[in-house]
Amino acid sequence: MMQQYMQTKKEYPDCILFYRLGDFYEMFFDDALTASKELEITLTGKNCGLKERAPMCGVPYHAVDGYLNRLVSKGYKVAICEQLEDPAAAKGIVKRDVVRIVTPGTNLDTQALDETKNNYIMCIAYASDHYGVSVADVSTGEYMVTEIENSEKLFDEIYKFMPSELICNEAFYMSGMDFELLKEKLGITVYSLDSWYFDDAVCERVLKEHFHAGTIEGLGLTDYDCGVIAAGALMQYLVETQKRDLSHISHLTIYASGKYMLLDSSTRRNLELCETLRDKQKRGSLLWVLDKTKTAMGARTLRKYIEQPLIDKSAIEKRLDAVDELVKNAISREEIREYLSPVYDLERLVCRITYQSANPRDLIAFQSSLAMLPHIKYILNDMQTPLLKELNEELDTLGDLCKLVSDSIKEDPPIAMKEGGIIKDGYNAEVDKLRNAKSDGKDWLAKLETEEREKTGIKNLRIKYNKVFGYYLEVTNSFKNLVPDYYTRKQTLANAERYIIPELKELEDTILGAEDKLYALEYQLYSEVRDTIGKEVVRIQKTAKAIAKLDAFASLALVAEQNNYVRPKMNDKGLIDIKDGRHPVVEKMISNDMFICNDTYLNDKKERISIITGPNMAGKSTYMRQTALIVLMAQIGSFVPASSANIGVVDRIFTRVGASDDLASGQSTFMVEMTEVANILRNATNKSLLILDEIGRGTSTFDGLSIAWAVIEYISNSKLLGAKTLFATHYHELTELEGKIENVNNYCIAVKEKGDDIIFLRKIVKGGADKSYGIQVARLAGVPQSVTDRAKEIVEELVQADVTGKIKEIEVQGQEASKPKAKHFDEVDLAQMSLFDTVKDDDVIKEIKELDLANLTPIDALNTLYQLQNKLKNRW
Repeated sequence: MMQQYMQTKKEYPDCILFYRLGDFYEMFFDDALTASKELEITLTGKNCGLKERAPMCGVPYHAVDGYLNRLVSKGYKVAICEQLEDPAAAKGIVKRDVVRIVTPGTNLDTQALDETKNNYIMCIAYASDHYGVSVADVSTGEYMVTEIENSEKLFDEIYKFMPSELICNEAFYMSGMDFELLKEKLGITVYSLDSWYFDDAVCERVLKEHFHAGTIEGLGLTDYDCGVIAAGALMQYLVETQKRDLSHISHLTIYASGKYMLLDSSTRRNLELCETLRDKQKRGSLLWVLDKTKTAMGARTLRKYIEQPLIDKSAIEKRLDAVDELVKNAISREEIREYLSPVYDLERLVCRITYQSANPRDLIAFQSSLAMLPHIKYILNDMQTPLLKELNEELDTLGDLCKLVSDSIKEDPPIAMKEGGIIKDGYNAEVDKLRNAKSDGKDWLAKLETEEREKTGIKNLRIKYNKVFGYYLEVTNSFKNLVPDYYTRKQTLANAERYIIPELKELEDTILGAEDKLYALEYQLYSEVRDTIGKEVVRIQKTAKAIAKLDAFASLALVAEQNNYVRPKMNDKGLIDIKDGRHPVVEKMISNDMFICNDTYLNDKKERISIITGPNMAGKSTYMRQTALIVLMAQIGSFVPASSANIGVVDRIFTRVGASDDLASGQSTFMVEMTEVANILRNATNKSLLILDEIGRGTSTFDGLSIAWAVIEYISNSKLLGAKTLFATHYHELTELEGKIENVNNYCIAVKEKGDDIIFLRKIVKGGADKSYGIQVARLAGVPQSVTDRAKEIVEELVQADVTGKIKEIEVQGQEASKPKAKHFDEVDLAQMSLFDTVKDDDVIKEIKELDLANLTPIDALNTLYQLQNKLKNRW
């Protein structure tokens, strides 16, 4: 047995081998050491012919799923080695072989999977200048391929799908990609595969064989050389790990990454699309607000819509038309939703059916789901919008399959497939005959029991059964003296004796023979029904997708009605005009009547950049995020929280919000901020929407102000970028840009002062704020009064001193030493200035005349002006 184990382990060296021994899956040697630690189970040993006992541990076969899921969730591959024959009938050692390899991206256990999200596995093939990317969800049969030209877009693609497992070629593994980020932060298990997986000819052959295509051109992959390699390698990996028919992967979808709005990881995180930033929970995210779906398929589809907004105006309008009709036809919509409630996850059910792992109750769930389809189709017949008509055409009621299951499978069958009780009476004559023999057998046994009681005078004689001894007569010790000579003793118990007689043995052979034949025949018929359904996988998947989309649109319509959303107008002119916009999540977390609505107006001309000033906690971030979310909601086909909205389609949304560091990677808060800014400036286009909050706050005042100023200049220049931007800042100096740069405009959050206290009005108004109210906010946050009082004294001194030599007296020692040198205004200038210096007008005029304006940068000009202003102030 151990030799057999070692040979099997040699074939699967990268897997933990679950080796079936009777009622347990056993692990040995290094696998046992790993599993005992990870699963917290007892480590024992086994004599196997070596000098020392082999480390060993095991788990019960009936509870294997829980242990398996724990190992797979930690990134391990597990090979399941099963007994292929009945140990009782086997001659010599029982035949065993690996029947499946379970990995993070191929786990099909329903307890391990979140039914509302896909479990993707991604394959990346890197070839010199571009990447082939293939993605699959084994549990639903989705299978996609594309090509990407650079690593930045590749990361966006990884963040979009968030696969649980990523496989790649050696070239990609050695390309310098940040795999620690993928493994540690995103929880993605990464494996590099042998080079033969990525052989061009092998990949082409595998794809053609699976899809029964004569050529690669027939699959539409003519221009996807690298994509063919990625898709072929992924298919080989799935065949190797699943070791069974993959007919439910029936279609390879070619998609262009540029078909959808690109959202980088920072934007997905900051906008809290599917989970909250802090708690990683659904509650508090946009998905939480929009998801009122009735089916698991609809929930997954809606999540995909949110993660992949459209950028084609006509496709967006088609979705909006569908949602609009469902909003206007509330009664029909609610009827559809009522019929959707009993519909199970058809996509994952058909996967289990094709895998031959579906149990009888799965088929009943399948049948009860199909029973709802005619009612849904009847309602859809009256719908007029193109998209709903398309869904109606795609929705096959699958009446033949529904009738097949209804006729053949009992309404409340057992889970076990080989213990009978599955097939309905009247479906098969032989089953009925054997079932009658089994039930008649009970009457025969009862009759024999009565006859023997009367014949022997043993009043409590019983005919009983167990799997070891079969049928027997049981007599208690108190009547043992009445047992006749023709009774043959079979077993002695403490308080009874068990016997057998020829008549009982004959009945046993008849009854048990009928039972065994019945169970075998029921399993055979059940398998035929299951396989018949499995052959219709394409029809089922097409219907499942139609149901999923309908469920998602009905959810969006219901949310629009409940939350008073409006249909946005879409345009290609770059105009974003939102009246009375609201944050979809924040308004749900607080009382609706407490949320303050705000307008947003951006275009590609004079209203391109809005600089927003105001105190912390006043609502700047909420306002900017709500604008981004309203645009994103419109582009997924949803109504939006506003009184009216005219949305220009954007190709990307970028956000730089809040402060965070990545010390483990050696990056400070400011470094993270600048990295994100660099990414935005390099990848945004004039059709993008930028949400920038507090650029430059992580460094010294002058450096930060200079960077923020330069960033605004860069964005505003249509030759360099020209993107629509909301720019929140505490640098009030930036409000001076209005009028100097024609497409920059000032807005601020209205605040009402009441003594030393402030009231946030949370209303965006035209104009800039003149101060940040930082001390008042600190008081609201609970900072001790002694600290805020002292801060108030210091700020008055600073204002009085106006950033002169007085800074040296009240700033924390050493802070100035770390300040980078400015070209025209540095520490030497500060040190030389005095509150009592006298400066003549002629000196200032002379300096102005000598300025070389042709070679003066905006930042140099700002610093020079600051210096001259201080000279004039100081003479007083």
